[in-house]
Amino acid sequence: MNAKVRDVMTTHVVAVRRKATYKDMAIHLREHRVSAFPVVDDENKVIGVVSEADLLTKEALDGEVPGFVGGILRHKELTKAAGLTAADLMTAPAVTVQADDDVAQAARLMYIRRVKRLPVTSPDGHLIGIISRADVLSVYSKPDEVIAKEVAASVMLDSFLVDPARFTITVKDGIVTVTGEPENSSVGHDIIDAVRHLEGVVAVRDRLSYPPDERPASTGPLF
Repeated sequence: MNAKVRDVMTTHVVAVRRKATYKDMAIHLREHRVSAFPVVDDENKVIGVVSEADLLTKEALDGEVPGFVGGILRHKELTKAAGLTAADLMTAPAVTVQADDDVAQAARLMYIRRVKRLPVTSPDGHLIGIISRADVLSVYSKPDEVIAKEVAASVMLDSFLVDPARFTITVKDGIVTVTGEPENSSVGHDIIDAVRHLEGVVAVRDRLSYPPDERPASTGPLF
């Protein structure tokens, strides 16, 4: 049920070779209105990423004399600032994803590594696309009525073989509210968990009527 990277990625990618000059990269960033681009070798395999931050390092620190303050990290930044080509300035190895990865996995990588874009590679490392934060968030553009239909058909009927008519499903701004009486607490809990993982669902309000001694403990953003 989860969206895959291939469903939202962009296949038209602005990339540069390792010998691309600082000036050329600065022009490409401005012309194509991107915040970063992959660096590829002669076989179109991703070897690194050059971002606005990498270029800004040179602008901010070029010419500064290394000192004791800042330690190893500062020395690396100053070394990068002296660079003239993509190979000098890029961050390597690149953080990448593959087309069959879940969009949720790409989102976690962006959050953990604090990057705005991820190159998408084939299993052998060739560049085939790129995914941005906007692409990741696009899964939440699914209309509420479509989400409601998927909860009824894909989750309740197809996955759990229960009659959707036994439940009331409402969706507002991606927030799904489910009321009704499940067969037992285990089935109810599984339904709610499946709904939570549907593409486009922001949160779930569990309003199911569980037997008093079977109400499951909260395991997610239910409210």
